[in-house]
Amino acid sequence: ENILYFIEKNAPTLPTWKRELVRIVRKVAQYYYPQGMTKVMNEGFATFCHYHIINKMFDEGYVDDGFMLEFLHSHSSVLYQPAYNSKFFSGLNPYTLGFNIFMDIKRICQDPTSEDREWFPELAGKDWLEQIHYAMENFRDDSFILQYLSPKVIRDMRLFVITDREDEDEYEISAIHNERGYQQVREALSEQYRRAFYVPDIQVNHVDLHRSSKLNLVHNIVDDKRLEPKETQSTLEHVRYLWEFPVELVSKNRLGINEEVYECE
Repeated sequence: ENILYFIEKNAPTLPTWKRELVRIVRKVAQYYYPQGMTKVMNEGFATFCHYHIINKMFDEGYVDDGFMLEFLHSHSSVLYQPAYNSKFFSGLNPYTLGFNIFMDIKRICQDPTSEDREWFPELAGKDWLEQIHYAMENFRDDSFILQYLSPKVIRDMRLFVITDREDEDEYEISAIHNERGYQQVREALSEQYRRAFYVPDIQVNHVDLHRSSKLNLVHNIVDDKRLEPKETQSTLEHVRYLWEFPVELVSKNRLGINEEVYECE
């Protein structure tokens, strides 16, 4: 699964200095691997902690009104969510989404409504700091959203689901603010943060050790998401450069049938 690691250890003729460079890049990439799966949680938790620490300092007299105004300006700028039709819009601001969910966990623990007690019986009335720590230690973005995104946050952020079908000319609003819609919004948003949604599953499948030393890669198609041909071919040329022998990439559907084949001789 870690193609750089495989090349580093198994490329037949790669010189030692190049292997060392590949190792450095691979180690850095491995460090960021979990970071990519916890962006909403990391950014949300950072702003949540910052907000509470500064307010605590203000309450105890360590900072003055002028400092708080500067902080609130900075904090609100970080949490700013551009409208969908703004030229600055690029999707949901991870700081905003994460901060709102963490603040909501605290609210549910301290002052739960009847709706909260129905959706989050394990949170209502509990120690908020303990629950925040539990969430941070045991979830990543997709599971965090699936577990903790509440109807209140969905309403406050005005979230709903738009379905875009290939065989239809118009969009469909498929989930709104009702009991069934809240669950669908939660599931749809969680899916967008699942790694398979935005990173293709490509693994080393086989190496022809006895003849051509060809490296065979397999791409498992998930949710009917296919590779972009031009970008795939370009990336394959980089892999070929490192491997120093022919490389082949096969895209397989869930039935194991080959759908696309890319080669770099």
